[in-house]
Amino acid sequence: MMQNAKISTYQFLILVTLFTIGTSILIVPSGLAAKAKHDAWIVAIVGMVIGLVVIGLFCLIAQWFPHLTFIQMNEMILGKWLGKGVSLLFVFMSFIYASSLLFYSGTFLNTHLLPNTPMASLNILMAIIIVMGVHLGLETIARSAEIFILVFFVLFFFLVLFISPEVKFENVQPIFEAGTKTVIQSTFPFIEVTSVNAIVLLMFFPVNVNNRKQASKSFFIGYIIGGIVIIIFTFLSVSVLGAYSTAAEVFPSYELAKRINIGDFIQRIEALMAGLWIIALYFKTTIYFYASVLGIAQILNLKDYRPLIVPLGMIAAVLSLVIYPNVVYQQNWNQTTGIFLSFSIGVFLPLLLVAVYAIRKKQLKKAPESS
Repeated sequence: MMQNAKISTYQFLILVTLFTIGTSILIVPSGLAAKAKHDAWIVAIVGMVIGLVVIGLFCLIAQWFPHLTFIQMNEMILGKWLGKGVSLLFVFMSFIYASSLLFYSGTFLNTHLLPNTPMASLNILMAIIIVMGVHLGLETIARSAEIFILVFFVLFFFLVLFISPEVKFENVQPIFEAGTKTVIQSTFPFIEVTSVNAIVLLMFFPVNVNNRKQASKSFFIGYIIGGIVIIIFTFLSVSVLGAYSTAAEVFPSYELAKRINIGDFIQRIEALMAGLWIIALYFKTTIYFYASVLGIAQILNLKDYRPLIVPLGMIAAVLSLVIYPNVVYQQNWNQTTGIFLSFSIGVFLPLLLVAVYAIRKKQLKKAPESS
């Protein structure tokens, strides 16, 4: 089942970084500022630290059966039928989020860059590129990520450099006014989109990483790099726009890029921000879609996942147009159902696997690692 695809630990680190950043750089600052006001950047730091514990949980599970994907681990630990049932929920989550990110990209492009282009056309074009990437396989996705990560950080560097003169430190003062309780409560959406949903990476970690011993280290480093990027964007959004303006904007980081004005010469370069976001969003969506397609193939015991790619890609494109009636509904869904779904699959399920593994440890060690 194309389990022979191998990526390097560096390529895996890049995929983790891009997955962590994903949609977060554009939408997370708004959500954090709405609850924690000018302490939003502190929430991002605390959220990243808590997220490291979640990543540690994933690495713990992965080391038990390094030759299996997450779907295969479920069946090995929970038994065939319960394992398949749980895996279906995991695949459902991955597929729903792939469709959600198509909705994000279509909404953003339709609102800010291509207002006269039908959203359906934008979503279909993005879905075609994602389908092409998944069809070419994990190695191709990882190699393209190696190229685009350089573009991403060059754009990121220029954006931070150009916006720095606009920073007003009084916008983040007084520090820690929100209080410990508010800061901790505000971390949940951040943890969800950065670390909890990273459970989908277990579909190719560590089974497809050529140096399994170093893979866990790459997981942590990639997550920390991605987390730092989000912290910087959150700090810049609050310090430049102010807490209330950041909370009021749907895409505060994009609004941030509009404020760049160097000597009345370098200005209106928000396309930089759009480029950054599209790169990160593409790879995050592709990973979600890859996990859902490979997951369904393994649940159905198919030898190859590729025949499923085009049909599921068509369904995802259609679903992205009907999944949310509007942005307000989408934001409400994220804060309620979305968080519940993510934490159920990304935290409760791994803890369940840990508990069952502890009970069945001797029996499972005797069992052969079969796919």
